[in-house]
Amino acid sequence: MSNNETVNTEKKGKVWLVGAGPGDVSLITLRGRDVLAQAEVVVYDALVRGGMMSLVPDDAELIYAGKRSGNHTMKQDAINSLLLEKALEGKRVVRLKGGDPFLFGRGGEELELLVENGIEFEIVPGVTSAFAAPAYAGIPVTHRDFCRGVSVMTGHRRSNGSLDIDFGALAASGNTLVFLMGMSTLDLIRDGLLGAGMPGDTPAAIVESGTTASQRVLTTDLAHLCETAEENGAKAPAVTVIGGVAGLADVYCWRGSLPLNGVRAIVTRPKELSSGLASMLRRDGAEVIEVPVIDIEPVRGNEALKDAIELLADGGYQWVVLTSPSGVRVFMDELMKTSDLRALAGSRIAALGKGTEAELAKRGIHADMLPTMYDGRTLGAELAKLLVPGDRVLIPRAAIGNKALNRELSKVNDVIIDDIPTYDTVCRGPSWFNAEKEVCEDDTFAMFTSASGVRGFADAYPDLDFSKVKAVCIGNMTAAEAEKRGMKVWISEEATLAALADRLKQAADELGLTGINK
Repeated sequence: MSNNETVNTEKKGKVWLVGAGPGDVSLITLRGRDVLAQAEVVVYDALVRGGMMSLVPDDAELIYAGKRSGNHTMKQDAINSLLLEKALEGKRVVRLKGGDPFLFGRGGEELELLVENGIEFEIVPGVTSAFAAPAYAGIPVTHRDFCRGVSVMTGHRRSNGSLDIDFGALAASGNTLVFLMGMSTLDLIRDGLLGAGMPGDTPAAIVESGTTASQRVLTTDLAHLCETAEENGAKAPAVTVIGGVAGLADVYCWRGSLPLNGVRAIVTRPKELSSGLASMLRRDGAEVIEVPVIDIEPVRGNEALKDAIELLADGGYQWVVLTSPSGVRVFMDELMKTSDLRALAGSRIAALGKGTEAELAKRGIHADMLPTMYDGRTLGAELAKLLVPGDRVLIPRAAIGNKALNRELSKVNDVIIDDIPTYDTVCRGPSWFNAEKEVCEDDTFAMFTSASGVRGFADAYPDLDFSKVKAVCIGNMTAAEAEKRGMKVWISEEATLAALADRLKQAADELGLTGINK
């Protein structure tokens, strides 16, 4: 959906059928991500992971239409009608479906009403779990030494309880066999293939919750397929692979070697800050759900800041102290409205933390001073040693700032401190996030980079049992805020995102969660 795409002259909207992929949020296509970013309505399935919702605009209408075996939140006819209804309202409607919308996704059925009513639509293919789940398990579905090709089937029963599958043709094909939605019919699949002459020692594998932190790979053979599933409590969603390539899972098991395999991380930073940490954790194998619990809102009509910037341009400040990346962005945005970087020429810059320093560097500004420890008291104490009586210090920061910084600076005689609120942190946990279900899982950690993030999380989900939350925190102040609520806390050695990621690895290792196919 480009910026040039508009609703047609009859004020009808448009519907996009978008494949969300197999579970790992990072596997959505670039086109799918772009379409989601401009959606006004999103109708999504049970297999769409919660982290996918972080790609959707905050003001989009979210409608759950999940369907699992024997439990349909919304019947198919109702979904079809809903898409038409929202399109006729002139909305940009995204039908977000797990995997690929045209592979056992009933995508074709959902187009019928749209075509009949002249609604414009577009198909955005997705990565199917039929191939992605085996790939994440180290199983190549085609291999010249093991098969001629690959056949993908659904394991859904017909109305009479049987499977509409020609097992004889499958057994004789020499193909790798991939079954989707077949956990409730494994016995029929096994018996059908054995009855058609497929050897009982043919390798088989069940890939449960493929591409997610909960992925589990069960290897066996055709004769013992059901026994293996029952003994291990295998459950949907799962992909079953039958054929020689299934025996390669142990050989090509690449995911198990990633340091955060088997770990789910809830990243609570504001949306504009979350991507760096999220990318770092995904690279190491974690499943990441971005749940921004605070928004940064600049103070409107900030005359005090405007006056300070005017004084700054006249050389009135010896030091400018910036305490967060958000503070840098808000301050620099205001500065550039009336001046430019030359306004900083007469001042030295102090930055609290590597993230703040990096945000300055993006704008070509190098910090003159960083404290040895990234907290307000240390910054104040060490900056105070560089001040002389009569110096004037500008601190543009959050409305609720750490007062320890000011107390330390005030120890210098005649120092003038202009502590100007430039932004507020507003608690705004997304409605789509089920904290009780997602955060309290054994394999899940909440990542906090500020005390305000902890407060925002607690305010957004007040009914959560915080004693079940495993919190990985930057700095003692952040950790203290988490401990105050009874969370189990791990503190990074340094106030950097890299150190935070390392602490997550250590915490996961302590609990025996990593380096395994669960």
